[in-house]
Amino acid sequence: MSRVYWLTGLSGAGKTTIGKLLYQELRAQQDNVVFLDGDQLRQVFGDDLGYTPEQRLKSAMRNARLCKLLSDQGLDVVCCTISMFDSVRDWNRAHIPGYCEIYVKASMETLRQRDQKGLYTQGDGTVAGVHFFVEEPKHPDLVLDNNGACTPQEQAEKIWKLILKRQRGNDNEN
Repeated sequence: MSRVYWLTGLSGAGKTTIGKLLYQELRAQQDNVVFLDGDQLRQVFGDDLGYTPEQRLKSAMRNARLCKLLSDQGLDVVCCTISMFDSVRDWNRAHIPGYCEIYVKASMETLRQRDQKGLYTQGDGTVAGVHFFVEEPKHPDLVLDNNGACTPQEQAEKIWKLILKRQRGNDNEN
């Protein structure tokens, strides 16, 4: 069964960094894996959506449907996206067999310190978690506290351990 590893969290939490490491580990084991990043997906879809909550929801659903399409074709998908909407994560759980949700969580203090894109210091009024409410994941398969106590590699290893544990569980069921 194909899997979708959905890394969600606020901008600057470390989703992409951790997701790339996970992708590299998966890619070393198999060929049928792809990496998707929310910022890149916006460009692929033509940058036709803004950053209001409604537009973000539409963008997140595009990402979810693309993940399902790829998974249905036998690909494992690592998708790193803010997508802080219960409805999107609920849709994923209902429609994507092998869905695995990883919440990359960081404090607002940490996000402001990292602020690679200048969103938290120069934000334009559309920053998720600052200018509008976000729905934190309620039932993620894994929560990564990414405030700096662990390296990105150590965080990716936590996901890898979850994957291996689930594979062993599936092997025991057969």
